[in-house]
Amino acid sequence: MPIHMIVLPGGGYETHAAHEAEPVAEWLGSLGLEAGVLRYPVATRHPGPLLAVRAEIARLRRRGVRRIGVIGFSAGGHLAGHAALAPDVRPDERPDLAVLCYPVVSMLPEHHAGSRETLLGADATAARRREASLEELVTPQAPPFFVWHSSDDAVVPVEHSYRLARALAAHDVPHELHVFPHGRHGLGLAEDDDSAGQWTRLCARWLAGVGAARPAAQGVSAAG
Repeated sequence: MPIHMIVLPGGGYETHAAHEAEPVAEWLGSLGLEAGVLRYPVATRHPGPLLAVRAEIARLRRRGVRRIGVIGFSAGGHLAGHAALAPDVRPDERPDLAVLCYPVVSMLPEHHAGSRETLLGADATAARRREASLEELVTPQAPPFFVWHSSDDAVVPVEHSYRLARALAAHDVPHELHVFPHGRHGLGLAEDDDSAGQWTRLCARWLAGVGAARPAAQGVSAAG
């Protein structure tokens, strides 16, 4: 069954990266999916961004959309995962699958403090940081995940994706993780990258496998 994908561009919770917005929605459209960019609130504290995603999911469900996915990049990846994993969410506000691209996952490590401080504040307690860390929120009821990262990402270390994958595996949540040997942070569709550029083909195949895209989409890449 086709799915509507909500695109959440990155930008450290301070801005929205343009190349992770409409170009991604257009690529998803090439797979036969309906997709739209959500410019969630930035430079604002939690739960502002999360509430915006929940409201958009609920709006789409009222419109009659039966299956909804989220795809996010960097900080947008954290937001996509948060929407999929946050506790105490009404069923009509939770996505059916999540695609996370070089995501911020954990708010616990000291590295990459920018997104954490913008979202939670520089003085956030350990408990508050834990409550916003995706690896701490995984349960067996989580939806399927597709996650990719580059092992030499110098901005958001690949350890973030490993943390999430370990938690998903521990709770038997269906997921697919791809770690590429090279690729700078913020690649978006990565059309000019021989290593990480494989992610669009792999993700298209995964989307088809979970019934979210037409089977023919398996061979479609960002370049068409």
